Amino acid sequence: MPKLKIEDLQKISDKVRRTTLLREGAGRAKVTVHMGTCGISAGARKILDALLKIIEEKDVKDIILVTSGCAGLCSREPMVTVELKDETPVKYVDLTEDKIRKIFTDHVLEGHIVTDYALAIGSERTR
Repeated sequence: MPKLKIEDLQKISDKVRRTTLLREGAGRAKVTVHMGTCGISAGARKILDALLKIIEEKDVKDIILVTSGCAGLCSREPMVTVELKDETPVKYVDLTEDKIRKIFTDHVLEGHIVTDYALAIGSERTR
C-alpha cells in the first residue's frame, strides 16, 4: 500500500465531513446515485465519477453525495435522486455525463428541475 500524502488525508477528511453534514442535516442538497448491479452495468460509476469531478471543480462543500442500491427501475438506469433542502425529491433517469452536469448545475446549484431528464417528482417513502 502506498504512503498517504497530505492531499489524500484532506480528501478523506472532506468525505467524512460531508457524511457528518448529512447526519446533521447541514447540506443544502443530497444527490443519491443508484448503484445496484443494474445501475453499475448501465454506467452509474461514470455518473458518480462525473459528480465527484464536478463537485471538486466547483469546490462545492454543502452538497452531500451518497450511493444506494437498486431503485427498482433497472431499464431506466443510470439514475440519481436529487433532494434539495425542504424540497420534494426528483428522480432522474437514463443519464449520461453531460446530462448529470446539466442536472447538477441547473437543479442542485440553481434549484431548477431539469424536466427533460426527470422521471418523477416525489418520494416513494411514506411518512
